Amino acid sequence: MSDTLPPETSPHIEALAAQGVSRRYRRGALIIQEGETGDSLYIVQQGKLRAFLADGHGKELTLGVYGPLEYVGEMSLDGGPRSANVEALEPSTCAVITRQVLLDYIAAHPEFALEMMARLIRRARMATESARSVALIDVYGRLVRLLNQMALEPDAQGARRLNERVTHQQLAQHLACSREMVSRLLKDLETGGYIDVRERWIWLLKPLPARW
Repeated sequence: MSDTLPPETSPHIEALAAQGVSRRYRRGALIIQEGETGDSLYIVQQGKLRAFLADGHGKELTLGVYGPLEYVGEMSLDGGPRSANVEALEPSTCAVITRQVLLDYIAAHPEFALEMMARLIRRARMATESARSVALIDVYGRLVRLLNQMALEPDAQGARRLNERVTHQQLAQHLACSREMVSRLLKDLETGGYIDVRERWIWLLKPLPARW
């Protein structure tokens, strides 16, 4: 979705994963809990993870979705508490890397520290952009932005399919709003002939209006 980065392409990720302990997680398993202390990095080998924030009333905001050869948990390597929750969106396998293993690897391959720094900067920029969107753009505007970001190139008829199947709840978690709000907006767009749902895939049939 909009909060993801392109998959890692550095050979360092695979080399580092080989030094970790492989662990399997069932779908829905909470791998990292916000506020806890931890010193491990998790490199996704199979499956998909979601990083998110949650309040005491069940409201959630998705920060990012991470697939194979991406990693989570690096924010706590300074010894501070975990800054977000991470759950398995599907059955997943991760290589768990301790802080000491990571530090030893960086000492042997200092260029990897620059790669991690660059990725942290990109994630920080996306978090800033997400916060700006939530604060300054209404729900419909955020939905249009997300759908356009997720849409693939148009087909011969000009229709654009989203790059993955998503539920109304998943969209709501990215937009920091209720599932009911997303369902209503999508239904209105479908009635207006702007989108279509085919076998649970959302298609954008024509440019979405800037305002609704």
